[in-house]
Amino acid sequence: MRARCEDLTPGADVFEAERPRLLGLAYRLLGGRADAADVVQESWLRWSGADRADIVNPQGWLTTVTTRLALDRLREVDRRREAYVGPWLPEPVSTERSPEEHAELAESLTLGFLVMLDGLAPVERGVLLLGDVFGEPYSIIAPAVGKSEAACRQIATRARRKLRAGAAAASAGDLHREASPASADLLAELLTALVAGDEGRVVRLVDPDVVLISDAGAARRAARRPVVGQYRVTRLLSNLARRNGHLPTRLATYNAGPALVIEAPDGPIVVAGEATGGRVSRIWIQANLEKIASLDEPLDLR
Repeated sequence: MRARCEDLTPGADVFEAERPRLLGLAYRLLGGRADAADVVQESWLRWSGADRADIVNPQGWLTTVTTRLALDRLREVDRRREAYVGPWLPEPVSTERSPEEHAELAESLTLGFLVMLDGLAPVERGVLLLGDVFGEPYSIIAPAVGKSEAACRQIATRARRKLRAGAAAASAGDLHREASPASADLLAELLTALVAGDEGRVVRLVDPDVVLISDAGAARRAARRPVVGQYRVTRLLSNLARRNGHLPTRLATYNAGPALVIEAPDGPIVVAGEATGGRVSRIWIQANLEKIASLDEPLDLR
């Protein structure tokens, strides 16, 4: 467990008040809890060694430092991912909070949003998160990403355009079909149909253009490319159910949405999804043992 700053350390109270927000920013940028925690710890070290008499806006200073560190780490992560086996998905984090708590930030924690965010360049990601999610002014965003305010406005516009295009693609190009995290009831109904071996019912529950992405790393077997289409996805899920249908399965909340957790002998498998028009349109299977090692450890982020 990483050390937290002690109450007796000068400036500790200020940093601790900001820690969940900084951790939430770093996690959204990086998609992993360990990388995010490392970045926030480094931010603390820099804060504890800074001459705080010269810091007029502590929140802005910490935001700038954390963003810069996270963008540096993100470039390292992107290089590591060049050798990654199969598709990459963010690390799921437990978000067992009341719906009212930080509801305005919940959408930016969903797997659907994080997957789309992953399609942006690092600076685009930083600008969009700081401005549209955390509501920071361009006077803070510009030094945090090393660009002018005018450039940041252009970057934000470009990033929003890319996200809209990604959302349209995820809805088969139909802007009127909004996707949202698949409900617990829909996931439970899909699971029931799979365990019962009712492939016809499974087909009716998934969208014709459904996409399934599995992230298992190198240690476990999984589809190494996205699986597209009602019948291909149904076939894959049915095979998965035949192998694992006897295993205990529970419902949990990760990334502000429901997910199924299959308790396999060699480690859990997390299944989450997105729904469009009442049918499952995106399915994400997280089976990478490194990413689910701390699955149910609480992470205080905003």
